[in-house]
Amino acid sequence: MRLKEKVAIITGSGSGIGRATALLFAEEGAKVVVVDINREAGERTTSLITDHGGDAVFVNADISKEEEARRISDEAVRAFGKIDILVNNAAVFVLKGLEATVEDWQRSLAVNVVGTALCSKYAAEEMKKQGKGAIVNLGSISSFIAQPEFITYSVTKAAILQMTRNMAMDLAPFNIRVNCVCPGTILTPALKNPVEQQGLSLEQLLAEEASKHLLNRVGEPREVAYAILFLASDEASFITGTHLMVDGGYTAQ
Repeated sequence: MRLKEKVAIITGSGSGIGRATALLFAEEGAKVVVVDINREAGERTTSLITDHGGDAVFVNADISKEEEARRISDEAVRAFGKIDILVNNAAVFVLKGLEATVEDWQRSLAVNVVGTALCSKYAAEEMKKQGKGAIVNLGSISSFIAQPEFITYSVTKAAILQMTRNMAMDLAPFNIRVNCVCPGTILTPALKNPVEQQGLSLEQLLAEEASKHLLNRVGEPREVAYAILFLASDEASFITGTHLMVDGGYTAQ
């Protein structure tokens, strides 16, 4: 088991990549702190772990609020005594161009950027106590490329990529590694946003997105989870401040 006795916080783990990561981490021996703003979804992920003999607790939280971000780490320590890993997966998908309102910008930045920073702040404080830790942030192909009507989302993912580098520098003296996984198009519930926005059926969207990837398909959440697992594990002990593309060759073109 690659994460035996490790304690991992995974934000946004009620569905999609977050759920896949929580389940995989549990399979690999981690004690998982499932975090989601959606109580029903988060409790479902937690049950999927515990029903199969894994160890997990659920924290219902909005990471954009500092007191709730702090509570996540407090609950993790209360339940399991420490924090070894933080996966910053929670995000909102505000897909708009320059027509975005101030409220759109504030929502996107509050969760995707500020929320990621807040969760990292409080988890890192606990990691420092044991002299090691690993943080994995979720970027995107949108951290690198321009896409139509994606400004409010892409800006936040570009910020997370740079945040990863800065955090890696600041936390290196404490033996805390920080890396970023950047997925391409992944078959998750979040795909319903562009489906609704572009007026396409899911089948049409999948076919269109598949053609943009060298492997001619979209990815599965578990395929991203394996990349997160690698960077969170001791196998990546000499890797920090970098990003790993999990995009089926999208950005290689």
